[in-house]
Amino acid sequence: MINTVAIQGVKGSFHHIVSQEFFEKPVDIIECMTFDRVVEALINGECDAAIMALENSIAGSIIPNYAMIDNNHLHIVGEHYLDIQHNLMALPSQRIEDIKEVYSHPMALLQCKRFFRGYPHIKLVEDKDTAEVADRIQKHKLKHIGAIASVLAAEIFELDVLAHSIQTIKHNETRFAVVKRTNSEVSESEINKASIKFEADHKRGSLATILNVMSDCKLNLTKIQSLPIIETPWKYAFFVDVTFDAYADFLKAKSLIEIMSPSFKLLGEYKNAKL
Repeated sequence: MINTVAIQGVKGSFHHIVSQEFFEKPVDIIECMTFDRVVEALINGECDAAIMALENSIAGSIIPNYAMIDNNHLHIVGEHYLDIQHNLMALPSQRIEDIKEVYSHPMALLQCKRFFRGYPHIKLVEDKDTAEVADRIQKHKLKHIGAIASVLAAEIFELDVLAHSIQTIKHNETRFAVVKRTNSEVSESEINKASIKFEADHKRGSLATILNVMSDCKLNLTKIQSLPIIETPWKYAFFVDVTFDAYADFLKAKSLIEIMSPSFKLLGEYKNAKL
């Protein structure tokens, strides 16, 4: 039973929204300003699960989070895709022309870069969290300062939305992983997606051979992300997501890949949120 969940950010953040949408019953949240703190809360048993963003359809993969899940031997037990709508907000009775600085998470700033080209007088400043900036503006009554955050954050912290949906690409999704200390409790009949990690020999055709095994076993590769192996310069580990119709097909592929790559690691088995 999951009762308490660690999130990156505060109430009103996109991680908070995921915690509201993913779980069938309301959960208590632990607000963390960094993903390091999220992982720490999970490892220390302060929460039952954690939510971590893994990739965005505009900005790409959040590579450090893959490494944290791997290095801390955590397990992905679910995923959630959230439509990310960024909004510019500030204290009431202000216009965009009144705003001198906008603070937000680096990812949010990156996704809204084109919008601010039309407002060269606004200075963009990287911060820890989208909703936390909104909270700070309200607490300290900061005029001429804007935040990029969710509509929920504007409602919680009583800010006016000066511009809606300012992200460059309007269809903007982020994939979030639900992570636990133990593996998934989903029954085998429901499991149709897995996240794995492996290393390939540093020679021609090694990666292709493993990918061919996946194809021969009827697995659909939906994501592949390489990360350098720090201890061995110019060698890489591969983080891969696969979907399948039959769990037996995945088990067959897994056993074959384990032979070819002794470093093989199962990061999680779960139900694909896109199916």
